Amino acid sequence: MNIPQEYKDLTWQGLWKNNPGLVQLLGLCPLLAVTSTVVNALGLGLATLFVLVCSNATVSVVQKWVPKEVRIPIFVLIIAAFVTCVQLLMNAFAFSLYESLGIFLPLIVTNCAIIGRAEAYASKNPLKQASYDGFIMGVGFLLVLLALGAIREVLGQGTLFDGADLLLGSWAASLRIEVFALDNQFLLAILPPGAFIAMGFLIALKNKIDASIAEKQPKKAEQSIERVRVNFDS
Repeated sequence: MNIPQEYKDLTWQGLWKNNPGLVQLLGLCPLLAVTSTVVNALGLGLATLFVLVCSNATVSVVQKWVPKEVRIPIFVLIIAAFVTCVQLLMNAFAFSLYESLGIFLPLIVTNCAIIGRAEAYASKNPLKQASYDGFIMGVGFLLVLLALGAIREVLGQGTLFDGADLLLGSWAASLRIEVFALDNQFLLAILPPGAFIAMGFLIALKNKIDASIAEKQPKKAEQSIERVRVNFDS
């Protein structure tokens, strides 16, 4: 299967090179606040992914009819409509998780990653590419949320997938894994300051990997430019 180069570039940008969480550092407020467990991270990540895909697709479709002077308010209105849909669905089918995410679910409307992609890419590209860009950026953001949630949950309470039944139903209670037993929760990992520290380590790890890859790349020989000094006094 021959994948067009444009989609390969979008995949590389969304998952690694221009990841909204690790590189652009967008949407950090909900990212740091609700990722105390993998389930919370998964719920917020899926909600953000849904809004990203739908808003990018809608912006791409209506771009020709939106005046440039009011494009940002229109984009925010489109995003708010899909966030409201997510809220209603989560309120109906995953109420416990809806309560756990709290104010950070409606705050998806102000997530700079979503508004940024609508303005920078979706408003200038066709539906297919805009939808894929929203999907891959959402997946990149989701992966960062899951990594951060896993680190904090393991260090904070020694478990993984605790409360999975809040998102997936009662059958998912069996997914809970106790990595190691803790007499008391490690509050630093669970509270937002621990999220800042863990996020710093994730960014440092990415930078280390990028530097290692850059070192392995063949270095381009720098062309030396011979400078000639002209003396007009002689």
